Amino acid sequence: MLAMENYGVSFNLNKEVHHFEVGEYLHHDGQSCKFKVFREGKFVVSFQPDEHHYLHICLNPGQLKEEFLYLLAEQIEAHHPHGIRNTVKDLKL
Repeated sequence: MLAMENYGVSFNLNKEVHHFEVGEYLHHDGQSCKFKVFREGKFVVSFQPDEHHYLHICLNPGQLKEEFLYLLAEQIEAHHPHGIRNTVKDLKL
């Protein structure tokens, strides 16, 4: 599986800044996830868009809370304004 260059995303939550790195995998095959998210070098969650570009949680080994998942999805969507839905309400957890 070949990854594009990773990019950073950050957001504020409860007066604390949270930093993550997102790896986008171009050649995902349905068995693997398109977006893998890392925190301090550790894999924490992955997302997979469906045929309508809705993001779904693939794996959540970091056991991130729902509020983190929504904010991460929003940041990924903002990075891909034409390829993924632009509203968090479209995220299906």
